[in-house]
Amino acid sequence: MLLAIDIGNSNIVLGGIDEGAIVFEARIATDHIKTSDQYGMEIRNMLEFFHVDLDTVEDCIISSVVPPVFNAVHTGIIKLTGRKPMVVGPGIKTGLNIHMDDPASVGSDRIVIAVAALQEYEPPLALVDMGTATTIEIVDHDNTYLGGCIIPGVRVSAEALSSRASQLPGIQLDKPKRVIGKNTVECMRSGIMYGAAAMLDGMLDRMEEELGKPLTVVATGGIARYVAPLCKREMKLERDLLLKGLYILYQKNKRK
Repeated sequence: MLLAIDIGNSNIVLGGIDEGAIVFEARIATDHIKTSDQYGMEIRNMLEFFHVDLDTVEDCIISSVVPPVFNAVHTGIIKLTGRKPMVVGPGIKTGLNIHMDDPASVGSDRIVIAVAALQEYEPPLALVDMGTATTIEIVDHDNTYLGGCIIPGVRVSAEALSSRASQLPGIQLDKPKRVIGKNTVECMRSGIMYGAAAMLDGMLDRMEEELGKPLTVVATGGIARYVAPLCKREMKLERDLLLKGLYILYQKNKRK
């Protein structure tokens, strides 16, 4: 079994993948102050929770956008499994042609998602990832990564609104009953959720216009399943793009 790990700003995604099939998927909170021993223990506990024997873990791959946490998780995995994980970063074969001012600055999670989407869909693609930040990235023909945009995430926006406006409460981010809210909570939920959907529709229209060709839109990330149905554009919802992409990259680069 391959242990695939993606370290994000809010959560660390763990996945067990056996011959391309995702056996389990779990999330633990990203914590900058945890030690390698604590992360090793949490990962061990997750494996036990999903009834996965540690001896069945044959290798590991890690991607990370949180450098301070990466070292602790990386060392924790070595202590736990005795294996040095493969790391998504400079030097790894991706199959992408990255047309950016500084290709090395592209987040590893962006690369992983692009690789996974290209396995399933024909470019040109717009890849929407809705997590701590909402990102849109464009991948054109010949696997050319053109770039994209980074937008404050839906939860980040909601928390900022509640914390900066004393009379506005924290709210649950689920589907609004209507666009025109009838009370404070309804108005906030409509503004945040339909506002995020309208923003995606507008940004994708502008990107498509700038590119000069129609885009297939693929959406992933924890909040995508709530926002994508509110969009006017058709979107392909993909829950496990990160884990699928990590498995593909491992297969491209696995050690003999």
